[in-house]
Amino acid sequence: MSDDEDEEPAVSLGEHTPVEGAPLARVTSRLTWPKEKSEVDRLEGDSVIRTPDGPRELSAVLEEVDETYFQRRQEFERHVRDVIGTGPVPTADE
Repeated sequence: MSDDEDEEPAVSLGEHTPVEGAPLARVTSRLTWPKEKSEVDRLEGDSVIRTPDGPRELSAVLEEVDETYFQRRQEFERHVRDVIGTGPVPTADE
C-alpha cells in the first residue's frame, strides 16, 4: 500500500457546521502583550468573537470589562470570559 493513494479518513470527522465569529484565542494571538484596553479596542475592536450567546463585536465586550491594562494574554482572556461566559457556542443555523 502506498501513502499516495486516496483513502477514506481513519476517523469520521462529521459534517461541517458553520459557527459565526472567531475564537477569542485567535483574536488575542494577533496581539503582543502587555496592552491597554483602548489599544486592544483600536486594533481588534471590530473583530467578531464567538460567545455562548452568539457572535459579538469585541469592542462591545470591552465596554463591560472594568480592567484597563492587561499584562498577559491570559489575563485579558480571563476578563473577557468573565463578561461573555463559557459554554457551548451556537452554530450559524441556530
